[in-house]
Parts: sequence; C-alpha cells; structure tokens
Amino acid sequence: MKIGNIDLGARPVLLAPMEDVTDRSFRLICREEGADMVYTEFVSADALIRNIDSTTRKLYINPAERPAAIQIYGRDIDSMVEAARIAEAARPDVLDINFGCPVKKVASKGAGSGMLRNVPLLLDITRAVVNAVKIPVTVKTRLGWDCENKIITTLAEQLQDCGIQALTIHGRTRSQMYTGSADWTLIGEVKNNPRITIPIIGNGDITTPQAVVEHFDRYGVDGVMVGRASIGAPWIFREIKHYMQHGEQLVIPAAEKMRLIRRQIRESIDRIDEYRGILHIRRHLAATPLLKGIPNFRDTRIAMLRADTYEELDSILNFIEEKYLQ
Repeated sequence: MKIGNIDLGARPVLLAPMEDVTDRSFRLICREEGADMVYTEFVSADALIRNIDSTTRKLYINPAERPAAIQIYGRDIDSMVEAARIAEAARPDVLDINFGCPVKKVASKGAGSGMLRNVPLLLDITRAVVNAVKIPVTVKTRLGWDCENKIITTLAEQLQDCGIQALTIHGRTRSQMYTGSADWTLIGEVKNNPRITIPIIGNGDITTPQAVVEHFDRYGVDGVMVGRASIGAPWIFREIKHYMQHGEQLVIPAAEKMRLIRRQIRESIDRIDEYRGILHIRRHLAATPLLKGIPNFRDTRIAMLRADTYEELDSILNFIEEKYLQ
C-alpha cells in the first residue's frame, strides 16, 4: 500500500490517532513493536494558529517514528489551510484531516464528525488543504452522522475527487460514538467500488491478531488501523505481525510487557513532569490487558491508579511482578 510515495508494504497495520494516547513516546514504542505507520494526537487548527504551546508540542516527530502523520481538525477553510501549512513545516510524512472525532466538545462545534452534517464545507476544506500543501493529504472519517445518514459510499468518491491520497473509515456513525459493533460492510463496499483508486484503511473493533487477518480477507481493505486495543498494550503490533507471518499466536512474556509499561511511565515523566506524567499514563495502566483477570487484584489496582509519585508507583509495580506475574 502506498500513500503518495510512501510505501507501507502489503497489508500494513497502523496506529490510530488518539487524543491523550498517541504521544511521541507511545508512537515510537508502537513503531518498534511493528506498527507500519503512526499518527499524532489530533491537533486543533485554532490552537495551532494561536501558537498554543501544548498544541505545538504535538507536532514533534522523532525520526525513528517515521513514517508518521500529523492529524489536524477544525471547522473553517482559512484556519485549516493555515494549520495545514504550519503542520507541514514540522515535516510529517502525511497530513491527515480528522472528520471522525465524535466527542461532543468537537462535533457540536462542527469539527471532527460534526463535518458530516455539512458535506459541502467538508469537501471545500479538504480541497483547500490538499492544494495548500505538498505532502500527501489523507482523511479519517466515519460512516455518517447517524444510522439514517450513512453517506460514506458517496463521500468516499467525493473525497477522492478532492485529491486525498488515502481514506480511513471507522465503521460506526457519529451517533454510535464507540458503542455497539463496528460495521465493516460499507467499508468493504467503498473498497470494492471500481471508481475508488486510493487506499482504503479500515478501523473499528480490531482487538486481536485474528481480527486483523479476518478483516483483510473479508473486506479487501488496503490497510487496517488499530486504536483502543493498543492502549496499555503496544505489543499488540508485534503479536499481529507474528500472526500474519506465521499463522500462530505469539506468546510474549509478562516481564517484557511490563518493561514496556515501565518505559512508558519513565518517558511520560521525562516529557512532562512526575505528577502530570503519572496522571497521563494512568489511562494505559487502567486499560492494559497485562493485569486483566488477576484474582483478588482490586485493592492493588486501586493503589496503582492512585499513586502520584514514581517511587510509589514503582514499588506497586514491583509488588505486582513478584506476586502475580512470575
């Protein structure tokens, strides 16, 4: 699969852009574990052109992450064009436009998936961004605003006509948020439309290596994107690649998984500070499958998620390793 001149190989598996998740440390770890391409957290066009520090820091890409995409979102042409040019100056391999974020504070203002209610503006923004930059532009979106307005089959052709070089489709509507099951049927229809010539990447409910292979085989997509299943489990990409190559489940020792979790903690603290770095990493600690299903773990889990110093958290993780993960 190619996005512009970027060759991601056959059946690439990509790390989805996720706010408060895909920071530079997590992206790099996922690349090292086998992700073929990674995406930044989504970047607000308005905040970017106002030079907000917390936003501009999201543009940094470690050379070892590449290929990497910066994802931007906004609700008007001028700000999106200016933001696109600023993002391009940070030298990502790809610029991605977010037309899929379902959260209220974004969608209710007309950005993210809110754009699915104003397709003419969505297309005008896409066309303007494509014309404003020299790097490949891609789009990530959903099936439609709600179940009565699943517009993706028509929208995909329109977006292709705007000049985008790949399209990622999440198999839910905005009204579904992240509930229910992702419907890949329309993703498959888009991919199998003979008029569609750009790569189609499927997203939604990819939680196991088996699901990756199944969705490639069943729907014929060019790439698969992994999102929430990677939170607290960056090793999922190594498991996926092993299964795709050998047809068997890779068993990664618990000690190796804990090493990656500890690395995330240290790098989060180094990037921000001790207190906020630990707060940031709690989402990964809460979600990690490494600690799922441990009997009589409730009190230890609560203590782990309440720890607010590295010394305290490190001590709890040492206890977990010694008692539960041997």
